Amino acid sequence: MPASSEAGRFTVMTSAEGEARRALGRLRRSVEKAGRELGVLRGALERAEADDFPADEYEGASRRLDALGEWLNHEEARLRAKVLQAGGLEPGRVRRR
Repeated sequence: MPASSEAGRFTVMTSAEGEARRALGRLRRSVEKAGRELGVLRGALERAEADDFPADEYEGASRRLDALGEWLNHEEARLRAKVLQAGGLEPGRVRRR
């Protein structure tokens, strides 16, 4: 592959990778905010409804948000590994400080 073609592919990967990272960050913040709002809603309705409050449904919603957060962690790790591989590095060989 000619050098110019290789450089063009790197630019596209960097652009796509950057957009993916930004999208993951936005989605993570949205999920975190949804969790906070669910907690506020739960608190208000528990006080208002007392024994009629559907606690199990709110626990289920909270678990689904937690599962989405775990999925985001997986996607971030997968993206990081792809970027490292594209740059010629092995994902397990890079250490964070």
